[in-house]
Amino acid sequence: MNAILRSDRTGRYGISRLNAAAVAAALIAVGSQLAAMADSPAPPKAETQATVKRLGFGISSVTLPPKAALRLDIRTAEIREDPLGRKVTPYASIIYDLDGDAWVYAVSAPLTFVREAVVVELIKGDYAYLQEGPPAGTQVVTVGVPELYGTEVGVNGE
Repeated sequence: MNAILRSDRTGRYGISRLNAAAVAAALIAVGSQLAAMADSPAPPKAETQATVKRLGFGISSVTLPPKAALRLDIRTAEIREDPLGRKVTPYASIIYDLDGDAWVYAVSAPLTFVREAVVVELIKGDYAYLQEGPPAGTQVVTVGVPELYGTEVGVNGE
């Protein structure tokens, strides 16, 4: 096949007439392939995307596919009671919203998490003592909390 660009006697390059037709045919073929792609249905939702289900009052449940949970290294711990009957949770489970309200993500089903309000009475070392919040025995997320919050509230502006 002849080269598309050819040098003339002055050293300048240009497209020969014969090859100009080949270039036009190639562009038409690419254009028709792009048009066919535009008409095809959207690809299915990727397995690594979270599902956000609105529950009302600004709260949603977030369900992660197993691969996403592994990628985020989601870890949980149990809210427990100390000897005085106060609820204690790892401080890493607490997230604050823009209004300064404190929340935890409780495990509501396997790989499904719901943000629940808490009132922090005291922070001592790596633990938060709660005045209000989920009952003792509730599993809460301790690693991956900001990612869950971002997924729930849509940090990408959606």
